[in-house]
Amino acid sequence: MGKGKLIKFAEMAANPLVVEPQYDPHSDTANFELQGHWSRDFFHNDHPIVLELGCGKGEYTVGLAQRNPDKNYIGVDIKGSRMWTGATQALQQGMTNVAFLRTNIEFIWQFFSPDEVSEIWLTFSDPQMKKATKRLTSTHFLQRYRRFLKDQGIIHLKTDSNFLFTYTQEMLRASHITPEIITRHLYTDTTPDTDEARSLQTYYESMWRSRGIDIKYLRFRLPQQGPLTEPEVEIELDQYRSYSREKRSELTKHK
Repeated sequence: MGKGKLIKFAEMAANPLVVEPQYDPHSDTANFELQGHWSRDFFHNDHPIVLELGCGKGEYTVGLAQRNPDKNYIGVDIKGSRMWTGATQALQQGMTNVAFLRTNIEFIWQFFSPDEVSEIWLTFSDPQMKKATKRLTSTHFLQRYRRFLKDQGIIHLKTDSNFLFTYTQEMLRASHITPEIITRHLYTDTTPDTDEARSLQTYYESMWRSRGIDIKYLRFRLPQQGPLTEPEVEIELDQYRSYSREKRSELTKHK
């Protein structure tokens, strides 16, 4: 491991805005002390809690928190060396409505209690074109979100991937959930409801836009009850290699 990463890990461990659970999430007896107590013991207020899952460097989490001081934001990612950027910025700016949780999103339900979270942002998630259960908008993950998201809690999807966007549309249709907002051309859609999604751009988002790739945005509310159904349709795979992604199949379509 490089010296730079070791320094970042040390700084993350000392950063009061960073939570790095020191237990095995696979254990049936796991007991995370902030579960159910984020508002009382971390943020010290009763503002709504919003998660960004797969936050990367954390710049979007920080940007949302700056834009909405009446909400608390938690960026979640497993890569501590990447989250260091946002966590350091938030600490230096003295922000009190930001936290960073380092964990695998597969176990996200173990860190929050029922009704503890109001919204989830999924910003440029890996489309996982080969395996549906790894997609962060799959029914596999939506069932996990139901364990801590308020009834009719909001989920935002912002993506460059036509595959993930189309898959999510089809999943919602199969599950009889109607999106509140849906657009394939976020930056030419000037309706007020898309203002927040347009207000922030990540570095890679600006790169994708410069390559002529449209940014898609979808917002829906997740009910606590009702069946969630995987779509039985074939979807055309993304035809480009994104900066940190590779097509993992020679097929042209996948479910």
